Amino acid sequence: MHFETADITGDRLPLFLLFLSFVITFLTTRLITRLIRAGKGPFKNNVRGGVHIHHAVPGIILTVAGAFVSVAVDGARPGAEISAVMIGIGTSLVLDEFALILHLEDVYWSREGQLSVQVVCLTMAGLGLSVLGLNPLRSDADDTVTIGPVALSVNLPITIACLLICVAKGKYSTAAIGAFIAPVAWVGAIRLARPRSRWARKRYSTEKRERARVRAEAFDKRYGSWGLDVEDLVAGRPTDDGQQTQPAAAT
Repeated sequence: MHFETADITGDRLPLFLLFLSFVITFLTTRLITRLIRAGKGPFKNNVRGGVHIHHAVPGIILTVAGAFVSVAVDGARPGAEISAVMIGIGTSLVLDEFALILHLEDVYWSREGQLSVQVVCLTMAGLGLSVLGLNPLRSDADDTVTIGPVALSVNLPITIACLLICVAKGKYSTAAIGAFIAPVAWVGAIRLARPRSRWARKRYSTEKRERARVRAEAFDKRYGSWGLDVEDLVAGRPTDDGQQTQPAAAT
């Protein structure tokens, strides 16, 4: 792993614009949806022909269009910068409704829906580290030499497999950190899954799920409360915490 000197005026400008558009879109989207939820301001739910169109839909369109533009311009300016902004906006809109897509139901204002906030914040952190120059494929031992093809071909599949296992186990924070610090992903893949994760539901016995629940509750009691407070501040308190609200808002 290696930190390169960050120069956002050069080749890293598209990445910086992607990061900036991602952050601004997320904050704007959450502000608008909270205003809709509170019944304030000029914004309303986006309903067409009786169908509630969630903002993940234009997000997917922007992301795909931005990817096509990025490939077509092959790094040429200003196409690279334009595609970066399109992808940043589109990806932010999609990930803001990540939990809704994952559960295939409208959980935007539920506690499950706050998974979207976690995924967005972790993505934001990863993009920010990349903008600052963190390159997980560079070695600190020799700044001029990248990881060899043999080492990369061995370690990369293992790390990717561990990252996928962490996601299946409901350990999204571990997966995000593990993408930059591989041993974190390795450890996360070995340890018990979150009790409500798909991995636990399909692979664990009743006794093992109970062990996972006890461990998760102990971890959340020690470390998780501040995270939930931050999520409530950013995303709004969930409906299942006793607040009756409108259906999920869309921009």
